Amino acid sequence: MKPPDTVLRELVIQWLQKADQDFAAAAHLVSQPDGFREIVAFHCQQAAEKYLKAVLVQRRVEFPKTHDIRKLLESVATIDPHLAQLLREADTLTPFGVEVRYPSDAPELPPGGEAEAFDTARRVRDAVMSALRTYLEGG
Repeated sequence: MKPPDTVLRELVIQWLQKADQDFAAAAHLVSQPDGFREIVAFHCQQAAEKYLKAVLVQRRVEFPKTHDIRKLLESVATIDPHLAQLLREADTLTPFGVEVRYPSDAPELPPGGEAEAFDTARRVRDAVMSALRTYLEGG
């Protein structure tokens, strides 16, 4: 049986890997000329959500089963107020987690909005990886 810290570390890494997959999909699609705006925004939201959940898992903070980035940031604020404040604009991605998947509920994303969503996801990724750097390097 693995020690609890090893299991926790593996779970954090799994969350980060899933987030990285969504981020890579968004990076690929945002570079395409075919106008995948809503799909890029969806993957950006998914990446940001999973990066935030990795932080919460690492700090052993239970979080609701949600796609609401604001709620996740509220949980992050209980353990790292600076990180939560730094990433507060990531909540703009929340509508793209679910609503964008259905035609009648799709939030409006103007041309160029996908680049902004991608920049937001990149800021979340960079901030989370910086916050977790010592933890990830430590073992």
